[in-house]
Amino acid sequence: MPTTSQSGQVPARGKRADALRNQQTLLAAAAAVFVTSGVDAPIREIAAKAGVGMGTIYRHFPTRSDLVVAVYRHQVEACAEAGPILLGSADSPLAALRQWVDLFVDFLVTKHGLANALQSESSGFDALHTYFLDRLVPVCAQLLDAAVEADEISPGTHAYELMRGIGNLCVGRDSDPRYDPRRLVELLLQGLRRPRPSS
Repeated sequence: MPTTSQSGQVPARGKRADALRNQQTLLAAAAAVFVTSGVDAPIREIAAKAGVGMGTIYRHFPTRSDLVVAVYRHQVEACAEAGPILLGSADSPLAALRQWVDLFVDFLVTKHGLANALQSESSGFDALHTYFLDRLVPVCAQLLDAAVEADEISPGTHAYELMRGIGNLCVGRDSDPRYDPRRLVELLLQGLRRPRPSS
């Protein structure tokens, strides 16, 4: 619990922690709305999901592209941090990989609207893409290596190619509600499994 100074004010560190928590809440709410409604979802929908006023969102993120980029980074970090946690808590490395891929697909569904939201800021998009690869490829590689070591999947699949394949399967989800990439992603994951010798 933060202590107050003689003037009755909470020290700046406490305010910064609160502001950071509020921002994380906003980003989580925006990410959830973007997954269901796309990056063009009304700001009032995000505000309602986060339980804040629209002014609070505009104070943190003056433009929609500011918000979209922040959500992108927030989701990259969530995916990156989830890998080791899932590896430590799931029933097996393959189960951890499957759960991580679920999070990754959620992220990709949001990401596909990013280029339009950023409009002409292509250099900014390139920087974000590099950041995305730098953070997530090693996490995916760690999960794949663990599943290979546990003899659950065959060796030889590279993290980048798996992520690229999943990304390609997610293309088109925005424009066609009949298409569910998760079913095909599941088939892809089944294809990684090491064949069991027949008895």
